[in-house]
Amino acid sequence: MKTLLKIIVGITVVIVLVGLYRANTLYVDTQYYPTNETQKVAVDVEKAVATFSKAIQIATVSKDYPAPVTPEPFLAFHQHLIASFPAVHSFASKQVINNYSLVYKFEGTDSSLKPILYMGHMDVVPADQDTLDKWTHAPFSGTIADGKIWGRGAIDDKSTVMALMEAMELTLKQGVPPKRTLYFAFGHDEEIGGSQGAKKVAEYFQQQGVSFEFVLDEGGLITEDMISIVEQPLAIIGIAEKGFMNIRLIAERPGGHSSMPPENTGPGILAQAIVKLEQNKFPATVKYTNITFDAVGSHSDLATRFAMANQWLTEPLIIDQMLSEQRTAAGVRTTTAVTMLKGSSKSNILPTKASAVVNFRILPGETTDTVLEYVKSVINDDRISYEVFMANNPSKVSSTDTLGYKLISQTIREFANDALVAPYLVMGGTDSKYFYPLTDSVYRFLMMRVNPKTMKIVHGIDEHISIENYVMSIQYFHELLRKSAFDNEAPK
Repeated sequence: MKTLLKIIVGITVVIVLVGLYRANTLYVDTQYYPTNETQKVAVDVEKAVATFSKAIQIATVSKDYPAPVTPEPFLAFHQHLIASFPAVHSFASKQVINNYSLVYKFEGTDSSLKPILYMGHMDVVPADQDTLDKWTHAPFSGTIADGKIWGRGAIDDKSTVMALMEAMELTLKQGVPPKRTLYFAFGHDEEIGGSQGAKKVAEYFQQQGVSFEFVLDEGGLITEDMISIVEQPLAIIGIAEKGFMNIRLIAERPGGHSSMPPENTGPGILAQAIVKLEQNKFPATVKYTNITFDAVGSHSDLATRFAMANQWLTEPLIIDQMLSEQRTAAGVRTTTAVTMLKGSSKSNILPTKASAVVNFRILPGETTDTVLEYVKSVINDDRISYEVFMANNPSKVSSTDTLGYKLISQTIREFANDALVAPYLVMGGTDSKYFYPLTDSVYRFLMMRVNPKTMKIVHGIDEHISIENYVMSIQYFHELLRKSAFDNEAPK
């Protein structure tokens, strides 16, 4: 017994020592450390804020298909851009794609350099009529108060569109043309999938034979008190995004009066299917958590490094921990969310056709086909039929060893040297998913600080952005434009 105990103790000691060695050697500090303070461009804050406020007042709302686009707000937004940014419209050539999306081309002087594309979207989600009385300021008022600009689109995503235009206007006023050709692309239907906006823009570029050094869209932010692997704020750059898929489950049954129901009604059959899906969720993986942690692991505490460096031993514990919190669970699996239910039109009528919509956000590695197969196998009920709509496969994963990623991460650190920078998997969808045929380097980031409270207002009540955040976004884009196209600095 003593010999066995010694063997167990010895093995344990070896495991701990190996684990500690890996924890202290596996992760290398890859963060860029600025040696000189970045000169931030001077911004006429009052004018920029007023221009942004007016942009929010234009209700460029996207309604779910098949509702048609309401032309007037988008055309008014186009006119607002023309009136607000004369230098941009004097220098750039502009194309209107599919009536409402915009493409600006800023011709560079060196045709040997591949162009770069900066993206944003003009459309916003509606403000729920039932919650209008809960807004501090009306959702399309563009109110400027308490150091903030209030209204729908303040964060998602008119801040990107307007900050890019402000930054380019300031750049062009210096009178020096870009060395590298730049494009801006602003879609008009990102909030409903981008199939009539960004997708058509991508097709336009393909027809023109244009490919890009890199593409930058919205998607990442500087997070504060949201990601517990490090104490510092964490600036996350999206290098991939999940796929998107809706499956409508349909149960068709004989109708009739509810006083003489069958053994199982359509909604009852769907209820059983929904329970099966929620009790048999997709398997979890820490693959994409590792992508983020590898970049900042050297800044985490020893216990976290030990767990992450020794996943041969700790992976089940890590996954359990990730799945225990709503905000981290989505990062480790293809998610399942029941969002819509439909039965009969009256309480005493048996529905002849009942339906439920289940939304899936799909990890890279899965496809819409494999998700559908999994759903059918889990439900395993011939009484249910399946209808797929609004489906996109997950994106490719872009490298962090590229000009684009290095310039973006370097500039972030120059403007927020208290933040660490790391790649991550975007949970939602962006317009940039359509541009992989044009480049392997697609990134997602907006220079803005957010916290758990801030994130609740995106698509929610009281959406707003601080003036400080908005001005920082303008200055960040100005510097990134300078590095990437006007001065062509090599990343450090």
